[in-house]
Amino acid sequence: MVILSPSLLASDFSNLESEIKKVYMNGKGCQYLHLDVMDGVFVKNISFGIPVISSIRKVCDIIFDTHLMIVNPIRYIPDFIEAGSDIITFHYEAYNTGKEIFDALDLIKKYDKKCSISIKPSTPVSVLLPFLDIIDMALVMSVEPGFGGQKFIENSLDKIRKLYSMKCEKNYKYDIEVDGGVNFENIKSIKEAGANVIVAGSGIFKSADIKDTVERFMNY
Repeated sequence: MVILSPSLLASDFSNLESEIKKVYMNGKGCQYLHLDVMDGVFVKNISFGIPVISSIRKVCDIIFDTHLMIVNPIRYIPDFIEAGSDIITFHYEAYNTGKEIFDALDLIKKYDKKCSISIKPSTPVSVLLPFLDIIDMALVMSVEPGFGGQKFIENSLDKIRKLYSMKCEKNYKYDIEVDGGVNFENIKSIKEAGANVIVAGSGIFKSADIKDTVERFMNY
């Protein structure tokens, strides 16, 4: 079974509590909730931030899988953790030096939360090599970050395979998460490549039967 992390960005924002309960199912549904935070600078879109996360934290105890698509994320890491985030993912491309990345990872660890680095479709897996023994998760963007509803980029499977191969070779413990264009047609290939955390947005929240869709994703 995969860990399913529905992207809240695709939900009905007029009733977030109800939308979350549809996928969480009182602990019988998805394990994570993916929270896409966009600042309009690192990516062109603007989504939501700390006040929304703090508010929805009050209505559920699901694991908050927070994906920071923002510049210089270390500025806000403590605030997102205080708001209720359990996993903090930031982008490799948000920083210019390895030291900055190590500092951000160390800060997340100091709060005893899980740390994760994401890479865009054009960024090679090799840039993550210095950090693989530290991170709890690596997030492969299989679409260009910023907007939902895009088609899965096929060469993302090669990235997943490389990450999985390095994980096995060195006995690393990180999860491999995939975000973008995941559906029932490609999830088998994604899972076989080595991914174990799946982000899906419109494919879940826009489906006719959310409960059935969640269960199908989780049972792949």
